[in-house]
Amino acid sequence: MKALVKTKQGYGNLEILEKLDPEPGKNQVKIEVKYAGICGTDIHTFEGHYKVAAPVTLGHEFSGVVVEVGEGVSDIKVGDRVTSETTFYICGKCDYCKSMDYNLCPYRKGLGTQQDGAFAKYVIARKESVHLLPEHVDFKSAAMTEPLACSYHAVEKTKIRENDVVVVIGPGPIGLLTAQVAKSKGATVIITGLTSDQARLEKAVDLGIDYAINIEEENVNKLIDQLTMGYGVDVVLECSGSVQGARQGLDLLRKKGRYVQVGLFPTPEILFDLEKIIQKEIRVVGSRSQKPADWKPSLELLNEKKVDAASLVTHIFDISQWNDAYNAIKSGEAIKVLLKPID
Repeated sequence: MKALVKTKQGYGNLEILEKLDPEPGKNQVKIEVKYAGICGTDIHTFEGHYKVAAPVTLGHEFSGVVVEVGEGVSDIKVGDRVTSETTFYICGKCDYCKSMDYNLCPYRKGLGTQQDGAFAKYVIARKESVHLLPEHVDFKSAAMTEPLACSYHAVEKTKIRENDVVVVIGPGPIGLLTAQVAKSKGATVIITGLTSDQARLEKAVDLGIDYAINIEEENVNKLIDQLTMGYGVDVVLECSGSVQGARQGLDLLRKKGRYVQVGLFPTPEILFDLEKIIQKEIRVVGSRSQKPADWKPSLELLNEKKVDAASLVTHIFDISQWNDAYNAIKSGEAIKVLLKPID
């Protein structure tokens, strides 16, 4: 089969290679890939900013059909429509594994990073990570279950209550999914972006987000003062990974507000206003990836049409068209890009 492989570290080094079709081992499932989403991590990997266990096939957001199962697999059948968590291996012994916080296991290996992923015709997943698709979830939507689970994971950390006022900073795919999850909790949701995000802000309006604000043209503080009687918002979910976004988020929060950092910064060390956190008694928490408990509710949100993932897909390419896909993303033209395998 043909696969899109990161052959070595550094910029580029992403090639279509011919690989043997994988075979499922004990407690493993072989999946024929229908769609695989391009994540920001894949972009960072291509650009050399994120290290993976090269050579490795990229791709960790995907949907497909089961074509073969290994020994010990009985509850998953050939022909099942599925998606899968990214977790391929965990130690099973650390405190994080015991609490099923697999995203924090120090020995975890993930599909598309340490283990061959889904930018290929077939991918192997461990049976515990595979999820059957509900009736009303199509393959395009299902390929976005992983980023949706990341969004769900972040929102769960805030314990959003009905009628909370929530700001999501950054209208990329994760931001747009996060805003929809927050909306499903009964919150009033504001999503912010820049002039360059205009198409994404318009998409937010189409998705039913209450307010989509271009902060370069509109005064978001004035809107928040009106909505909260000057107190500030209850929750900020920072999805842009920008220092400016983080600073803005702390400014917009009310005293005793909740701040979640979802986006990754270009560099790990940034200037952060700890004085504001102290004086306003803000609760700050990080949100890393997703864990098993996030997947079933994410699929339910898709099945119940409370989250519209498919409408975020603006471009579909095959894996041989990586450069076209990359350029669509970097130019800002695309919101979400899916790849399809080739024979």
